[in-house]
Amino acid sequence: MDSAKTCVTKFKSFAILLFTPILMLPLVILIPDKVCIQYMKDTNMLFLGSLIVAVAVERWKLHKRVALRMLLFVGTKPSRLMLGFMFVTAFLSMWISNTAATAMMIPIVEAMLQQMIAANTAVEASLGTLELLDKNKTSELPGSQVVFEDPNVQEQEDEETKNMYKAMHLCVCYSASIGGTATLTGTGPNVVLLGQMQELFPDSKDVLNYASWFGFAFPNMVMMLVLAWLWLQCLYMRHNLKKTCICCGEKKRDTEKIAYKVLNEEYQKLGSLSYPECNVLFCFTLLVILWFSRDPGFMPGWLSFAWVEGNTVHITDATVAIFVAILLFIIPSQKPKFNFSSQTEEERKTPFYPPALLDWKVAQEKVPWDIVLLLGGGFAMAKGCETSGLSKWMAAQMEPLRLVKPAVITLILSCLVAMTTECTSNVATTTLFLPIFASMARSIGIHPLYVMIPCTMSASLAFMLPVATPPNAIVFAYGHLRVVDMMKTGLIMNFVGILSVFLSVNTWGRAMFNLDNFPDWANSTSVNT
Repeated sequence: MDSAKTCVTKFKSFAILLFTPILMLPLVILIPDKVCIQYMKDTNMLFLGSLIVAVAVERWKLHKRVALRMLLFVGTKPSRLMLGFMFVTAFLSMWISNTAATAMMIPIVEAMLQQMIAANTAVEASLGTLELLDKNKTSELPGSQVVFEDPNVQEQEDEETKNMYKAMHLCVCYSASIGGTATLTGTGPNVVLLGQMQELFPDSKDVLNYASWFGFAFPNMVMMLVLAWLWLQCLYMRHNLKKTCICCGEKKRDTEKIAYKVLNEEYQKLGSLSYPECNVLFCFTLLVILWFSRDPGFMPGWLSFAWVEGNTVHITDATVAIFVAILLFIIPSQKPKFNFSSQTEEERKTPFYPPALLDWKVAQEKVPWDIVLLLGGGFAMAKGCETSGLSKWMAAQMEPLRLVKPAVITLILSCLVAMTTECTSNVATTTLFLPIFASMARSIGIHPLYVMIPCTMSASLAFMLPVATPPNAIVFAYGHLRVVDMMKTGLIMNFVGILSVFLSVNTWGRAMFNLDNFPDWANSTSVNT
């Protein structure tokens, strides 16, 4: 586990390098105030607000309660258990970082598998003892034989155990990466896309918001999870596919009972729902409701009642995120005591208003400020590329793509981004490519989102290498996987992801974002030096 932490945090000391655009760009093209404003854009505030809410959820262990409750609900047959772990991890990754979701789920997986293996060993040992005790009695029966276990059978069982470990660990890291794509703040590339849209196409208004993105990306996430589950089942658990089929009505095996017991014990340790957990759950629910109802698209949202003046929108998704984040610093973590007459002397000495759900010290320690700076540095570099004309020049080199069908263009670019993100940060990848792809789309006359959406989602398809993303590194650190295993499994997962995104964009994505028509807002950009 230490090696995973080292892998994840080894570049944190270089966070200061993310300020270099403030130093270098004014020397070349941009004045300092135009650079500095990129670090505190509306998009950055949206991401920061959602991170603070995630810190509160993690601090009071609400995510663990939700995860265990959902796992107990789906059941403990191996196939159901794997599917349960995948959907639970993906759900958590929609709201908290994929690293935190993986770091929480993997110890649960590990403890459950160890208990299951120990139970299997104990059962086999007891059966062997009974067989030896009855050896004399069975020899008295005519034609009876003592059957000894075939070494090949033992080797096969050991191989099945190893495959079970591989499948269960891979399903967690894959679903953590997939789950983040479903919400606008679930992963860095989505936030970069929103920021680039606001910067490159200021007239696009609210084409891309929390509700519209969720409506497009959530079905794609479900489809990718199911396909990933089928692939892992076929690759690592095909020997047991019949036994573990969801539709089978077989009696629970001992290992399934052990798995249920482990999960139930972990859940019981949490106790009943506490007062701070209820308050965090209220804030989280309020955040989601306000995000989805602000401007749902198919009906007027609460935004239209008082906060829209012509083409000016006074409240964005970032406003909602910061509002709920501030609530977390106000709402108490304990019930205030109003019965002053019955209080003891000690109780009267304590402050009347209890500590809040969050304080700045916790937020300062837990919020990944380097990611916030990475977003800002990326936006500053993108602004520099746009202002200097570099993006337009690179887009002009892609003019021959005008002769290629748009669907083929998106497929080629998605593959390019998916390969690149295996070796670089997904945020850096999208920050580098999106301005170029946006300029290319405008120059060849196709809808910018038709290129930008699949490339953004492809940046999250880092499945092949342990160093490609923190969830992969955490899983790899437990020692059950080899690099070859991850590459073999991840290569097919990359193709599955690219094809899923391609299908989503060319079906319901076309209808939702009107991708068949070149929009008026794409004809002009805002370039201020």
